[in-house]
Amino acid sequence: MTDDTMIEIRAGVELPARREEVELRTDDGLRLVGELAQPADRAPVATLVTLHPLPTAGGFMDSHILRKAAARLPALADLAVLRFNTRGTSSPRGTSDGEFGHGVSERADVAAAMRFVAERGLPNPWLVGWSFGTELALKYGLEHGIAGAILLSPPLHRTSEEELARWRSATVPMVALIPEHDDYLKPAEAAQRFEGLPNLTRIDVEGGKHLWVGESQTRRVLDEIVRAVNPSALPLPTEWPAASLAPTQD
Repeated sequence: MTDDTMIEIRAGVELPARREEVELRTDDGLRLVGELAQPADRAPVATLVTLHPLPTAGGFMDSHILRKAAARLPALADLAVLRFNTRGTSSPRGTSDGEFGHGVSERADVAAAMRFVAERGLPNPWLVGWSFGTELALKYGLEHGIAGAILLSPPLHRTSEEELARWRSATVPMVALIPEHDDYLKPAEAAQRFEGLPNLTRIDVEGGKHLWVGESQTRRVLDEIVRAVNPSALPLPTEWPAASLAPTQD
């Protein structure tokens, strides 16, 4: 393999970044395990605080879109990516303390993540929720100084109409990606539920499914995240020099 060999960026490819195992501490005394990935040789321009899908249905910090965001976007778009397991959730990184709180006690988990971001001086934090994670973003995001929110496959099961209505007066942007073939909230219903939110950009994704399976759907999601957070990084490369893929050391 020559030094100028390029490889296609697909599942399993982890681009260079500074990767750090972290722990978050909640106000109710729990330890949450996570990882922070930052650009390898420069400061990030913005931060993605990711909120994973439902842990009782297999969601965790390594759910594939979030894992691929952490694997690619520090290098491709100068973004920091914080992933963590909410209370009672396990992944190869470890198990967070506590037990699943049905989206209620997880309020403290979101607060712990945002406090970590502030303490580390990470810039321009955007919440990126997927499925259950969108409920946490909608319920609690406005309690913190976020730059915006991105909702992937929002089911709107646990978010009350009152909580959703708070976003009508919010000044921060919100982007909602609605899969055409979603299992819970399809585009027509999403248009009704999200009506009247002035800072919402709703993106109906033709052919999309709730789990965003496959490289084409992964790229579409990551493209839309970057379009919202750091559009100057578009278009995202689809290849990367193979010679630079040795693990980056802190």
